[in-house]
Amino acid sequence: MKKALVVDWLDKYGGAEKVIQALEASVNFDEIHCLVNIMNTSELNTMFPNKQKINTTFLQKFGSKFRFLYPFFFKTIKQLKISNDVDLILSSSHSVAKGVKKSNQNQIHISYFQAPNSNYIWQEAPLYFKKAYPLVKWILPVFRKWDYSDAQNPDFIICNSKFVQNWVKINYKRESIVIYPPVNLNDFPLKEIKQDFYVIAGRMATIKRFDLVIEAFNINKKRLIVIGDGEELKHLKSLATSPTIEFLGFQNVDVLSDYLQNAKAFIQMGVEGFGIAAIEAQSCGTPVICYKKGGIIETVTENKTGLFFTEQNAESLNKCIEKFEKKNWNHKEIHEQTQRFSEKKFHENILQFINLHIK
Repeated sequence: MKKALVVDWLDKYGGAEKVIQALEASVNFDEIHCLVNIMNTSELNTMFPNKQKINTTFLQKFGSKFRFLYPFFFKTIKQLKISNDVDLILSSSHSVAKGVKKSNQNQIHISYFQAPNSNYIWQEAPLYFKKAYPLVKWILPVFRKWDYSDAQNPDFIICNSKFVQNWVKINYKRESIVIYPPVNLNDFPLKEIKQDFYVIAGRMATIKRFDLVIEAFNINKKRLIVIGDGEELKHLKSLATSPTIEFLGFQNVDVLSDYLQNAKAFIQMGVEGFGIAAIEAQSCGTPVICYKKGGIIETVTENKTGLFFTEQNAESLNKCIEKFEKKNWNHKEIHEQTQRFSEKKFHENILQFINLHIK
């Protein structure tokens, strides 16, 4: 069986890329396609060992500015040249990868949804476009129409959480199944003695709402470690007025694991489809303080592995931190709760689904 992988784009190594890496390890694709590949060689080799060629599109020549050409994504994804003898197309989609066209009608297309797709043209549009929203909102119904149409392309949709599954049902009118993403739990061992700091980690993007976490820690003056890189990093640094907030930029898995093991708690403010970093933290026995919306509800058990706050603002977070610091936590129990998200379980579920639908 010949297999092709299609992803939206490759730029920074984060949670979605860890899932793509696990898909490659499970399926061993014969060809890989994306709109743009600007990922550094080291991270690319981590994701695709021994893979030499990543097929891209004309958008490649725009480098890191490719996102400004978003209106062209819908048509360009359909121009990817999947080999005619491919039997399985597996797309990893958080934006438009699901819209890839088959090169022959006997192919089976399975799309793994990493998040609500292109949510910056759906519910998150005002947050993403900010002051420009009044200027662009007139065109958004057109993009949504294209996006809805592309969501009808896959033969089967797998979602990374029940939250995303429900979103797909409402916005795309599609049925789907849930296979939770994998977490390399071996990289994030239990540590029961914690230090006096909090940590946030991930891609520095608007929807993560790291700005609100920084606002909260500007007020409470507690120590906050910020790990990750992305387009919002410079802006976030400008918001930090407290000397207790420290930015480390992108860090390898060993450094990330060390901070997650030692942190008093991991904080998640954004609405995630799943949220792998929160699982990594819990694997270290580190509780999670999180906004009660999204896939996080499926992975954090209140008062056992973390605490929820119900308003997405600094005041609500700080009240939750005050409550958190009055509680005692069973770090071993937190660690044990994460074992259902192992790479082995993901590997078994993905292959079982593929074998069920590929004759």
